[in-house]
Amino acid sequence: EVQLVESGGGLVQAGGSLRLSCAASGFDFDEYAIGWFRQAPGRERELVSCITTSDDSTAYGDSVKGRFTISSDNAKNTVSLQMDSLKPEDTAVYYCAAVDRYGFKKLMIFRACPEAKYQYDYWGQGTQVTVSS
Repeated sequence: EVQLVESGGGLVQAGGSLRLSCAASGFDFDEYAIGWFRQAPGRERELVSCITTSDDSTAYGDSVKGRFTISSDNAKNTVSLQMDSLKPEDTAVYYCAAVDRYGFKKLMIFRACPEAKYQYDYWGQGTQVTVSS
């Protein structure tokens, strides 16, 4: 059974930092792409960042470039999101998501990590991040 469990959310002042973690189990971690998405009240779920766990290819949403850093620890099947210089507009529920890069035929479907939420098959329950001004 695929499981994604987020942790590390909380309340922080503007300018502060948080580190989110996504612990994955139930699938071959090296063959997947992992994404972090966020959703604020009344807004669409949007890409924060994503990574291909075998070769560390990454992508970032425009609003977090230069402030957030994604990384993968394949020994622990964990993807982390370091969030620095946080702003009140970063307040949202943050979700971890996973997709098999190769599909059931074991042919590569995604050379880079996909950036659209509909491309991800598995989702965690989310963790709340609140940034106060």
